[in-house]
Amino acid sequence: MFDKYEELIKELYSFEKENILNKKFELYSDTKNIIKIYYAPHNEIINQKAKIFIVGITPGWTQTQIAYKTAHEGLVKNLNSEQIRKNCKVESRFAGSMRKNIIEMLDELELNRYLKISSCSELFDYKNELLHTTSLIPYPIFINNKNYTGSNPRILENEVFVDYVKRYFYKEIENFGDILIIPLGKAVEEVLKMMINENIIYDKQCLFGFPHPSGANGHRKKQFEERKEDLKEKIKIYFHMIK
Repeated sequence: MFDKYEELIKELYSFEKENILNKKFELYSDTKNIIKIYYAPHNEIINQKAKIFIVGITPGWTQTQIAYKTAHEGLVKNLNSEQIRKNCKVESRFAGSMRKNIIEMLDELELNRYLKISSCSELFDYKNELLHTTSLIPYPIFINNKNYTGSNPRILENEVFVDYVKRYFYKEIENFGDILIIPLGKAVEEVLKMMINENIIYDKQCLFGFPHPSGANGHRKKQFEERKEDLKEKIKIYFHMIK
């Protein structure tokens, strides 16, 4: 949808919430104006060469703001739309503390060793051809103007959310074979397990139990320590399977 919104993005002079989370970029609003979905330009590129697939729930405000800033800069510089969308993906994916926490946990699980890189930080840098990232719902959802966290309502309890998942995520995953999928949080796991039951993906390619990396997850470190050895074994089994 980038072509549809590029002129509006180019016209932006400020990147605060009121300039982006408004009717111009609104994709959906429920009848009570509680649930809203907005356009954002950073989940429109698919890296089919990737070996690792990290899946979040939906972009948050931080990612959304960075994506808009990046797109605006690219449009002002007259970059082509494909390059702009790539830049948006690279700059905004799991930006901030989430990215740092993801890297730290994946390094502790020694995923870097299987990928023959020194650290998983390289996945977000010059080895980004190994990584594809997305969200179950590729566009940001806000509940009462706050980031949607995957509950109240759960994704599978909301017809609109399920429609978005099937329209975008199901189509996206068709581009990959037995790629290692790392779900961020229980809401993502629920959808992946539904897809396993539908024979779309397989249990052995999903790193279930990986803690949500958000700084707001106060139990993350404890969860990680409890699951660490099991997660390492799952990674070992996966890479043995694809040899």
